[in-house]
Amino acid sequence: MGLMNWLGVVLAALSATAVLWLFWRGRLSWSAYAWSVLPAAMLGHALARIGPEKLALKPHLYFMQSGGLALAFVVPALWLLGSKSGRSTTEMARDSAAFLLAYLAMGLVFYLLG
Repeated sequence: MGLMNWLGVVLAALSATAVLWLFWRGRLSWSAYAWSVLPAAMLGHALARIGPEKLALKPHLYFMQSGGLALAFVVPALWLLGSKSGRSTTEMARDSAAFLLAYLAMGLVFYLLG
C-alpha cells in the first residue's frame, strides 16, 4: 500500500465542491466542502491501496475508481431517494450528472498529483 495523499484529499474535495457549485449555484452551504472530504478520503485510501506503481502503469484506474464509486453508490442512492420523494426524472438526472462529474474531478486531481 502506498502513502495516502492528503494534499490530494483536500484538493479533490475542493474540486468536487466546485463542480457541485456549478450545478447548484446559491444552493450549497458552507458544509458542502466538509461533506466532500469524506468521499475524497475514501478515494485517496482506495488509490493508496492500489499503489503508485500500478497506477503509473494503469492511469485509467484513477477514473475507474472515482467514477465507479459515483455510479455504484451515489447515483443509485440519488435515484432511490429522489423517486421516494417525488422528484422529477430531469432533476434526478441533473443531480446524477453533477455527482458523477464531481467524482471524476476528484479522480482527475489525484491523477494530476500522481
